[in-house]
Amino acid sequence: MQKKRWRKLGLLRKFLSFAICVISLVALLSAHVLVFPESQVPAFFEFHKLPNQHDIEYQRLSRERIRTRSFAPPHLSEASLPKIKEKQHDIEYQRLSKERMRTRSFAPPHLLEAPLPRIKEKLDGASGSLGTGKLWKPPPNRDFVPCVNPSSSYTFYGEPRGYLLVHTNGGLNQMRAGICDMVAVARIINATLVIPELDKRSFWHDSSNFSDVFDEDYFINTLANDVRIIKKLPKDLSNATRAVKHFRSWSGVDYYQEEIASMWEEYKVIRAAKSDSRLANNNLPPDIQKLRCRACYGALRFAPHIEAMGKLLVDRMRSYGPYIALHLRYEKDMLAFSGCTHSLSPEEAEELRMIRENTAYWKVKDIDATERRAKGFCPLTPKEVGMFLTSLGFPSHTPIYIASGEIYGGDTRMADLRSRFPILMNKEKLATVDELEPFNNHASQMASLDFIVAVESDVFIPSYSGNMAMAVEGHRRFLGHRKTISPDRRLLVRLFDKVEQGTMKEGRNLFGRVIEAHKRRQGSPRKRKGPLSGTKGTDRFRSEEPFYVNPLPDCLCHKDALDVNRSLIY
Repeated sequence: MQKKRWRKLGLLRKFLSFAICVISLVALLSAHVLVFPESQVPAFFEFHKLPNQHDIEYQRLSRERIRTRSFAPPHLSEASLPKIKEKQHDIEYQRLSKERMRTRSFAPPHLLEAPLPRIKEKLDGASGSLGTGKLWKPPPNRDFVPCVNPSSSYTFYGEPRGYLLVHTNGGLNQMRAGICDMVAVARIINATLVIPELDKRSFWHDSSNFSDVFDEDYFINTLANDVRIIKKLPKDLSNATRAVKHFRSWSGVDYYQEEIASMWEEYKVIRAAKSDSRLANNNLPPDIQKLRCRACYGALRFAPHIEAMGKLLVDRMRSYGPYIALHLRYEKDMLAFSGCTHSLSPEEAEELRMIRENTAYWKVKDIDATERRAKGFCPLTPKEVGMFLTSLGFPSHTPIYIASGEIYGGDTRMADLRSRFPILMNKEKLATVDELEPFNNHASQMASLDFIVAVESDVFIPSYSGNMAMAVEGHRRFLGHRKTISPDRRLLVRLFDKVEQGTMKEGRNLFGRVIEAHKRRQGSPRKRKGPLSGTKGTDRFRSEEPFYVNPLPDCLCHKDALDVNRSLIY
């Protein structure tokens, strides 16, 4: 009996020991589950990796939180910008983790092998191949640098024979190009240039004067050795008979020296009714081409209040880390002008058609929207832009600055892009109402702010090759070939339509084709494209790449070929 009692006691002790072990194990596992919930388990493995560029930026900004308050907008000052970014990132991270199975239909294959927000494969801007950590790397500039000094034969302007008045036309960047062309024209015809009048009759009805948008005194002084420029026509000539002339489009030096300069014999004042595309892109004297660059990239500086606000917006975007400036040309005027109605409702399409019909100076009224889109003549929709950025390999926490006016369709149309890239910023989000108040109702001044943020961005991507996109691209080329990714819209809409139709998935095949097509569309140095083969007359000039899109070779020289005693590193 005593042996049986000891045997039972031994079994009881073993049972109790086993129970204690089980309870301890369960408690340990429970603690881990509480500390690392399911949606955040993948992040645990990131602790053992070296910090990436964004992590370093977050740490730097955390240490400098007090300093960042000096430029953080008041409505963001209570919670530091990086903290907001991290919160947005965490929300997106958790959402992607929970929906991992669902997102397999569009998530890149490499996202399925690692935590979703982390991109393993990124676009290599230098070599055009895939690699890690090179998403923001600019293309090699191949040692091309600005060279805009005049030649040794360039002389101070002679005694002006008359006065050139200029009425600019179009939006901000169309006017900027026209103003710079008119500086060159004034030099060619030996005229005194009166500060140009900005367009107040276009779609935007902006009442801004030249001095409201540009630094007028700086413009005059910087070009003092090239052209005589005055602010107003002398009073004794205010009632003088003047010739109003529509200068011929894309004209060379001979046209201005022979046909326009001969008008000085009858008139003291010549008024250019339009300024856009009045000077040829190519085959002009080198000194005239360099003068255009000195005017565009040096003299035509924005007004001080615009420069200051633009720098503030850049600083606030930089607080999020490297950022993309996305010129999302999806405003009502652009869609109405181009006749592009893809993804719009019948009511929206009709509204745009009526705008086009009632705008007298838009000559083309009947447009086949489907045909135009298939040829790549339509801006990408916000949804298509989101698919494009995902295909290139940009992670969901990439900061994006939306450089545009009011998006047609508002937040509803932006929902698809925001679902992929939640950190979407613009002027209105980065600045307070009071800070933007001086710029309200002045489209050119608001566009100037977007221009500054776009030029200074780490990556610039336009959804359409309009005037602003071309001007920003040219400026970035001049400043060292900063990374500019130009979407191949003709290819993209064909691929994205297949995704919509279910014949292709957002996976390895799509991403590979998109990346391959854009390896050589990142703003690397190349000579300006000439006219299309077989074109004649006006169509030949129209098909040329605009001068201000690519100032190479006229205003960019190889560093080794520079005469350091004469050429200016601008």
